[in-house]
Amino acid sequence: MKFPIRIEIIPAQGTVEQVQALVPRTTTLSVTCLPHHGIERTMRTAVELSDAGYTVVPHLAARSISSRAELTEIVGGCDAAGIREVFVIGGDRKQPAGVYDSALPVLEDIAQYTGGTMRAGVAGYPEGHPAVSLVDLLDGLLAKQHLASHVVTQMCFSPEKIHDYAALLRREGVHLPVWAGVAGAVPRTRLVALAGQIGVGSSLKFLSRKGPLARKLLSGDRYSPDSLIDGLESQPGSIAGIHLYSFNSLDPVPAGPEQTSTTAALQPTMIRGAAREH
Repeated sequence: MKFPIRIEIIPAQGTVEQVQALVPRTTTLSVTCLPHHGIERTMRTAVELSDAGYTVVPHLAARSISSRAELTEIVGGCDAAGIREVFVIGGDRKQPAGVYDSALPVLEDIAQYTGGTMRAGVAGYPEGHPAVSLVDLLDGLLAKQHLASHVVTQMCFSPEKIHDYAALLRREGVHLPVWAGVAGAVPRTRLVALAGQIGVGSSLKFLSRKGPLARKLLSGDRYSPDSLIDGLESQPGSIAGIHLYSFNSLDPVPAGPEQTSTTAALQPTMIRGAAREH
């Protein structure tokens, strides 16, 4: 693989043990924050994995942070655990838990609390956002980019859309590195089990609207990101890295005649290859 890789995990019961059993310590892990879980579970998992030797990037959902005092505690917890980077989003919570209703003020306070030493990723949407206009999304990135280190895209199944999005950001003056959000090789049964266990039902509905490649995730076949990766590699310099949405499916993928070398590299070899980021 030409790209550096990060793997997103969901802080469910047993996740830390699963990661330690299957993922090398050289891997960078991104720990998501679901509305019904809250930030406490994200931070607990992130700290445990950091203590175990992983480079960890916890997600901080602005609308789930109850107060500036809680954000101060989060930043302090990151510092104590050796966590030097976070991923800041607005979050899907309907009503803000406190004073933050978007990512920008969280980024501003983190920069103030840390003296600008904490790296922070922000979200990008190659296919738009159902509740925010394209103009507002671009204006938001322009406002945040002086506080951010990179953009991670929402899950997308089209290399052309990702390349077009990166080009659009450059034209509009957003010069942050773009990491492409890619779904890992996740079997349908695994997704269904996760939906009941950790609440990714909304993600399944999202995927079902994203065309034939995405719908393969919901069929009897295992989705392969093979052609997507090939398409991303076709334009060197456009994409900085791969953000792999694992859905906690970290088990080795059985070899088979349908798997190409790229597919095999994604899982589990992609996990082993994640050390290339550093």
